[in-house]
Amino acid sequence: MVRIFNHYLSVRVLLMTLLETIVLFQAMVLGFQLRFIGEQAPLPMIPAALFTAVMLMMMTGLGLYQAQAEPFRTTVQRLVVAYGLSLLVMSAVFYLFPDTYVGRGVFAATSVLALGGVMLVRLMFFRVTDIGLPKRRVLVLGNGGEAEEVIRLLHDARDRTIQYAGLYPVVPDRDTPHGNRRIDHEHLLRTVRELRVSEVVLAVRERRGGVLPLRELLDCKLKGVTVMDLTSFYEREMGILKVDNLRASWLIFSQGFDQGLFRDMVKRSFDVLASLMLLAVALPLMLVAMIAIVLESGRPVFYRQERVGQGGVPFTILKLRTMVQDAEKDGTPRWAGQNDARITTVGAILRRTRIDELPQLFNVLRGDMSFVGPRPERPYFVRQLLEEIPYYDVRHSVKPGVTGWSQVRYPYGASVEDALAKLQYDLYYVKNHSLFLDLLILIETVQVVLLGKGAR
Repeated sequence: MVRIFNHYLSVRVLLMTLLETIVLFQAMVLGFQLRFIGEQAPLPMIPAALFTAVMLMMMTGLGLYQAQAEPFRTTVQRLVVAYGLSLLVMSAVFYLFPDTYVGRGVFAATSVLALGGVMLVRLMFFRVTDIGLPKRRVLVLGNGGEAEEVIRLLHDARDRTIQYAGLYPVVPDRDTPHGNRRIDHEHLLRTVRELRVSEVVLAVRERRGGVLPLRELLDCKLKGVTVMDLTSFYEREMGILKVDNLRASWLIFSQGFDQGLFRDMVKRSFDVLASLMLLAVALPLMLVAMIAIVLESGRPVFYRQERVGQGGVPFTILKLRTMVQDAEKDGTPRWAGQNDARITTVGAILRRTRIDELPQLFNVLRGDMSFVGPRPERPYFVRQLLEEIPYYDVRHSVKPGVTGWSQVRYPYGASVEDALAKLQYDLYYVKNHSLFLDLLILIETVQVVLLGKGAR
């Protein structure tokens, strides 16, 4: 893993993205050279950059950049869809900006070279990197449930560059996780050397009373071995702040949770620009959806509901109505369930495609919401969740968003347990949010919309 703008990214994914960026860019350059062999003409650098950017965005949106390998047939299917969407986008770009037009012959040659090059990279990349990339061998230091959970995560890790090296129990006479390799050496540093360990994870809940071998852990760190606490490990590997391992002192002294006038100005400028651009594209779609709602279930078309925003201040959110009128006529708020009978036929389509969320762009322009941020909840549920879930109010330190880290990483939440799981992603976002992370979330949102993930 490598940290970029406070966000962790897989080295393998970064390498693959870099290789395919080169392949896609060179595909158009070579396509141009093949089409005009022997002729003097400037190379299409700007169209090549546009084609590369659009293809990378569509490939990312369709889930082609994952740390783990997938069946090659699935990769080909997604790649073909990504190319088709890119073709539509590039056609629009050529129409709007005629100076970028490269001709059908060039684009045909580019398409063959690009698709063939990417497939070749995909065929070879995972095999080569499984052998060539250095492995992060992790020693788990601890006992009980915390250690067992970390070991399970290491065994199920999608990133094949991380390996479970063994368990070093901090209390030797205690039971260790069932079925796992138990390392019971006298000296930690000797164990680290014998197992070629590169990282030690402290999987312990209670650290007081001399539980941790502090001097030996310091020796390990001085020898270049990474020593991580449990919260930092989950933050890096899963993109969450695990609430049951979280301490107020860790939140206070760890890096992140940056706020400031400049950051707010940049984010606000991005919100306004992105919202205006999306509204310009989405208004015809919204009009069609509004007509469909009226034809099926009449008026009103819009649905207004009170939500909790930044600093706990309530605001009115705007959505297209997807449920029958008077869906909560008894006055009791309820979570939206799977196959909820209150959802109309048109509403189900709008929810699956997330078109019902588009009017929230007006909330963004008003300043109630941001384009990216934690999902705003209703006051009734917030009061309940504040009592049951620790650190829940931390998510209100930033503006809520139309989309967010928890929305693209976790399916639709409809219970206190789901709210807890999503909070762990929201806390990660609040701690590490940046324009870079916002852009990554927006690209992953494309995947959520195209593949219909998490809709309810």
